[in-house]
Amino acid sequence: METLTMKLSENQQALDTLFGVGRNYDIISRDVYIGDWKGRLYVIDGYGDDAVIERMTAFLMDRGMTLAGKTTNMQDFVSHCVSFCEVDCENRLDNILTGLFLGKTILLLEGFDYCAMVDAKQFPGRDVEEPSDGKVLRGSHDGFTETLVQNTALLRRRIRDPNLTLENHKVGGRSRTDVVLAYMENQVNREELKELRQKLSAIDVSSVSMSQESIAEAMMPRQWYNPFPKVRYTERPDTATATIMEGHIVLLVDNSPSAMLLPTSLLQFMEEANDYYFPPLVGTYLRYLRILVTLLALFITPAWYLLVKDASRVPAGLGFIVPEEPGSVPLLFQLLLLDFIVDLLKLASLNTPDALSNSFSMLGALILGDFAVQARWLVPEVLVYMAFVAIANLAQPSFELGYALKLTRMVFLILVALLDLWGLLLGIAGLFVMLLTTKPILGRGYLYPLIPFDGKALSRLLVRHPIDRENT
Repeated sequence: METLTMKLSENQQALDTLFGVGRNYDIISRDVYIGDWKGRLYVIDGYGDDAVIERMTAFLMDRGMTLAGKTTNMQDFVSHCVSFCEVDCENRLDNILTGLFLGKTILLLEGFDYCAMVDAKQFPGRDVEEPSDGKVLRGSHDGFTETLVQNTALLRRRIRDPNLTLENHKVGGRSRTDVVLAYMENQVNREELKELRQKLSAIDVSSVSMSQESIAEAMMPRQWYNPFPKVRYTERPDTATATIMEGHIVLLVDNSPSAMLLPTSLLQFMEEANDYYFPPLVGTYLRYLRILVTLLALFITPAWYLLVKDASRVPAGLGFIVPEEPGSVPLLFQLLLLDFIVDLLKLASLNTPDALSNSFSMLGALILGDFAVQARWLVPEVLVYMAFVAIANLAQPSFELGYALKLTRMVFLILVALLDLWGLLLGIAGLFVMLLTTKPILGRGYLYPLIPFDGKALSRLLVRHPIDRENT
């Protein structure tokens, strides 16, 4: 049995089995009488809005008395009796099952081979609040939540334009997760939109267990050796709005507060919302500072290690960078060890209760650092440079890019230890080739607008232009 029949008893038996009534405590079902019709309601406890369902059922029972014998199909019944706006008629069992798990209330009636699916749901969720990893000094302090309807409403609130399109897709053979593509109909790149639709339709997974990350990995080219992120994420509605108004696409996933910004290139990771809440000159300064700090985080320890490997190559004016005592552990292992310790402290902080996390992180860093220096495991210079690197990684907003730079820096250190200056040059050449061959989910290339060159797009990424010069 794939569709409903005209007999309520057969339909009820099929849906009771399909929904697991009696096996699942949260599947609520009850018989109702609407005029001369006998019916049955199904709803998931915790999804249905009790007040709305109660008012709707009372209205149905009252209105049904006047329509007894006058309505022959479910669509007529819905038009005359159901006052709720969001309601559909359906007879396929798989679509009815999906509708129930989406929070809709299912109404069966005797003598009808279609059911009414009323979207009177109220998902559990948290309040709209500023995301912890995207704070701004000025500007809005709201953020996306795990509820898709709330997220699309935050976009509608900012873009009151009929060209804003919110296109729904369902992904996952079993989870049937809702995915929304948000874009401006009159500005979006049609080829990129078509390509993204094809990638979504080609996703062949049974469940989207990790929300946006599962979808991103399913669409990414297979480059397991490449740590650089192929997509940007944001939890800020204003950042997503700016992306849409520039003619790009935002992908929202139900159960996730992170929106995917497409297409993606490397230089776009240097942008941040704070740049646009300050005057253009200040915003440009912050952007260049972020680029400079990112480059220093990548090259400062390999360059320092290259110099101090052979103290004779250090210029006279830079003699202070050479450690007075080499320490008991080789410098290469000191640098790598501190990289691991920084990640260890991050993990410990994440798993520590909020009331203790800050004090625990500082205490752990002080104790480990002081003890390591006294025991001559580490030299003070290594601690200074690695402390700068740890802070610099937090200066750019992408955690994914931060870890890509960390892994690249560690490879640089190993190459310098093996091949000296040629190792660093080989590492830089390899990095350029890797960036050149990185395949983002969408877009003209990972190094765009440098390769292929687009002067206007490059200017917009490197210089914070006044708002009246932007196509927003």
